[in-house]
Amino acid sequence: MSDTEIQEIDDGLELARKMAEEEEGIGRKPLGFEKWVIPFIAVTWSLFQLSIASWLILDSTYIRSIHLGFALLIVFLNFPFFRKKKFGLRFLSATKRIPVFDYIIAIVACLSALYIVLDFEGITTRYGAPIQRDIVIGILLTILLLEAARRVIGPALPIIAIFFCAYAFLGPHMPDVLAFKGVSLNRFVGQMTMSTEGIYGIPLDVSATIVFLFVLFGAMLDKAGAGHYFIQLALSLLGGFKGGPAKAAIMGSGLTGMVSGSSIANIVTTGTFTIPMMKKVGYPATKAAAVEVAASTDGQLAPPIMGAAAFIIAEYVNVPYVEVIKAAAIPAFASYAALFYIVHIEASKLGLRGMPRNELPVFFKTFLSGIHFMIPIALLLYELVVVRHSPELAAFRAIGLMVLVMILQEPVKAYIAKKPIGPAIKKSIVDIFAAFASGARNMVSVALATAAAGIIVGVVSLGLGGLITEIIDVVSMGNIYLMLVITAFASLIIGMGLPTTATYIVMASLTAPAIVTIAGAQDWFVPLMSAHLFCFYFGILADDTPPVGLAAYAAAAIAKSPPIATGLQGFMYDIRTAILPFMFIFNSDLILHEITSWSQAILIFAMACIGNFAFASATQGWFVARNRIWEIPLFLSVTICAMRPDAIASLVGLPHDQRYYVYPVALVIFGILYLLQRPRIPKGEGRTAREAFEGVNHS
Repeated sequence: MSDTEIQEIDDGLELARKMAEEEEGIGRKPLGFEKWVIPFIAVTWSLFQLSIASWLILDSTYIRSIHLGFALLIVFLNFPFFRKKKFGLRFLSATKRIPVFDYIIAIVACLSALYIVLDFEGITTRYGAPIQRDIVIGILLTILLLEAARRVIGPALPIIAIFFCAYAFLGPHMPDVLAFKGVSLNRFVGQMTMSTEGIYGIPLDVSATIVFLFVLFGAMLDKAGAGHYFIQLALSLLGGFKGGPAKAAIMGSGLTGMVSGSSIANIVTTGTFTIPMMKKVGYPATKAAAVEVAASTDGQLAPPIMGAAAFIIAEYVNVPYVEVIKAAAIPAFASYAALFYIVHIEASKLGLRGMPRNELPVFFKTFLSGIHFMIPIALLLYELVVVRHSPELAAFRAIGLMVLVMILQEPVKAYIAKKPIGPAIKKSIVDIFAAFASGARNMVSVALATAAAGIIVGVVSLGLGGLITEIIDVVSMGNIYLMLVITAFASLIIGMGLPTTATYIVMASLTAPAIVTIAGAQDWFVPLMSAHLFCFYFGILADDTPPVGLAAYAAAAIAKSPPIATGLQGFMYDIRTAILPFMFIFNSDLILHEITSWSQAILIFAMACIGNFAFASATQGWFVARNRIWEIPLFLSVTICAMRPDAIASLVGLPHDQRYYVYPVALVIFGILYLLQRPRIPKGEGRTAREAFEGVNHS
């Protein structure tokens, strides 16, 4: 590899890391004593969150207010007003220092968020009749919150929030179909900043009590080196199979995504290793990057963590968190199984093999080298799924065990290597506090997204909910299928500029009740869980949707591939995920609604995988050989039979409780397609990784 190629790879990695740092919440890098200001606040925030999860008992409103206060303080100190110098005003884009201007704004914003705590008794007694001070501080908080969201998330969410706020006041002047009685300034401020129905609503509560702990746990795993361990473990298991590095990327990204909740951070953690390896065995740069995008994006679908939105779903649907895990399990794992299938197809089309075993890590040695990372994760799963403790308690105990692991990890390594123990203990302590700071910084965007989205939720709850359902009904002409398509496209478009959590909150607030209502009017029963998961899925898919999908840009930077082409290819891989929400909206078996039998659940999962495999073959143009045009409808029929047996049973007159008799039809058609394509399987299609790398024996 030439020096130029090495330099290009390093430049790509640096660009991807910068994108990850921006998402993590690293904006300014001040010099001198100021470099400790933001980490000190971040560590203090983490210690506060750990305190309320253990010994510190506070009212829920206090917790939300302090949580938001910390986030606003960090944002205004950490992110300049402009990313680049404009209008000749250097202090508005300073990155090496924190201007006095931002210190003042940060303190004012923090105190505005804390106002509900500072005058809690007074505010509770005059709710609905705010005094002038309440109105001034309420408006100030709303403006500063939207400005903070603009700095860290971008302009999309503030613009949408401003639009809703304007609609709340201008409703009486809108055309008849959009007309709304409007609200007074007193009622608006009371709703948004003096109650728990606006900024301090359920999303911010979930961010403050649950999500922070899981993000902190993920940051500690990352700082301890678990991300590298996961990818090495995946390579040791799967690297030698056909298209092995791509399969390892999927497994590694799935393991990392369970605790990460960030597509870009996932790509930087795993893609740094897997994308060059995929290119080495023969994957084109665009496809190598697209595989990493699809795998990292879907990491947020994987139970038990599923990013921040999963906990908000539990609150909105009013079910235990384990019910969300249960509902999300089959679609998520079927989606991942289909992605394994797709990369296998791609390897077959390209005539690739895996990496030579002598170039891969040894499995048992690799597994044992990081088995200590599995212990806190196992404890977390045990607490969540087996004994069913609250997510807060489960995460707190897992963090406690992770602290112990991090304290012991470096000294044990030093002892084995016969090095001094003292410096190793010091490094362990530094790593723990660095993880605390990183976890808090990661939380800034989540806290601001949930608080700013709370403005939209608050406006909707002021009386717009019924009107929005009516408008959606008119736009979709009362057709549930058209409404779902509109909702999916709206989620993709809105999600291009928003974090997945904010996209879910906005779309769920606007459309989830409408989906259930309009479906009910057409004699379809759609569980509320299905409607919320529908919004959640398409919010996540926006991460790799061109032209804005940031995950595609990060992967393209590492692979040195065109970002738009990478996004398009990633979206083509993710189409198999996009059909799942449409399926479980109408077939609630896929989210295990009212299904308690393990055997029935396993059957549904197996057939969901078959259906997704068939759909992947139809869209990728390959099964065991290249498809012929007339075979595509047969693959799609397998998908329908496997995922919507209820619809087929209804068509042929079978009662609903006999719908599973349709499954053998799907298997028979799939088997026939295999027999038809088997004679066309390319002979001698494979080549070794070494041959691919050296560019010889191309088929």
